[in-house]
Amino acid sequence: MITVTLYSRPDCHLCEQAKADLELINKEFPHRLVVVNVDSTPELREEYGFDVPVVEIGPYKMHPPFSQEELRLTLRAASDRQEQLERIDSPAYQAAVKRSQSMSRVDRFSCWFSRHYMAVINLLLFLYVGLPFLAPVFMEFGWTPAAEAINKIYQPLCHQWGFRSWYLFGEQAFYPHEAAGMEGLVTFEQATGITDANDPLRVAARQYTGDSEVGYKVPLCERDVAIWGSILLFGLVFALTGRRIPSLHWLAWFLIGLVPVGLDGFSQIISQMPVESIQSVLPYRESTPLLRTLTGFLFGFSTAWFGFPVLEEAMRETRRFFAKKTAVVQSD
Repeated sequence: MITVTLYSRPDCHLCEQAKADLELINKEFPHRLVVVNVDSTPELREEYGFDVPVVEIGPYKMHPPFSQEELRLTLRAASDRQEQLERIDSPAYQAAVKRSQSMSRVDRFSCWFSRHYMAVINLLLFLYVGLPFLAPVFMEFGWTPAAEAINKIYQPLCHQWGFRSWYLFGEQAFYPHEAAGMEGLVTFEQATGITDANDPLRVAARQYTGDSEVGYKVPLCERDVAIWGSILLFGLVFALTGRRIPSLHWLAWFLIGLVPVGLDGFSQIISQMPVESIQSVLPYRESTPLLRTLTGFLFGFSTAWFGFPVLEEAMRETRRFFAKKTAVVQSD
């Protein structure tokens, strides 16, 4: 039997008329009528607004105004189509019919996730950017194995060079590379004795975790902390404002997010290549913690601003789909 979905709202004269017309046509073209109140969910209310009644019959959707005869013609077309599909006996069609008549565990999870995805994402971001700060805390309290476990977890995810990292419980919050030229601060080389000359591959700089005087290293570099922290910040703002912030224009994202971090990061990488022709054009440079943090923040915040609203559009469509499917299933 064909399922006819009528999207309506209370106190709608046209909706009542459409329902009455469908009940009359039911004698000629038997069908199961499912009435969905578009005010039952924000997604349906946003999709249909005042454009009711709307009748959905298989692949056909009718918007007002429409007559009883137009309903009859559409039902006839949908009936003919269904008869053809049933005659073919396609496994894919039978499976689609079966899926449309029940809510599976995957459906229920997808429905739940589409409503709570920002809470999940923000929680994961909080854990990702917050866990590294527990490593120096554990070191301070003498829980070395726990701190080492966190350091190992983040080894594949970050270079962890000590001169590009934050420190807790020490004299300074960071110890810049001497090439950064930051006067008035103890450099990483002065604090640790580790230099590029005795550590050309920077293995020792990566493995260094700090001590009680210098402080203990956060095993996620300054730029990564800024990137993931700013994504979390926008995620919280986006969630608290009801996920209504429009997406940042791609050109603004490119200029604000990609250009600064690209210039700072790639100029640093290229200038440090041991090639005379390059160094003659681009002198050796080491970025500062301020630049790494600023460019990382701009990249992370603008990327989240560009991406989260786009993700919300997809999730909104998923919520609309399951709002319709739930109404159909519950009508059985």
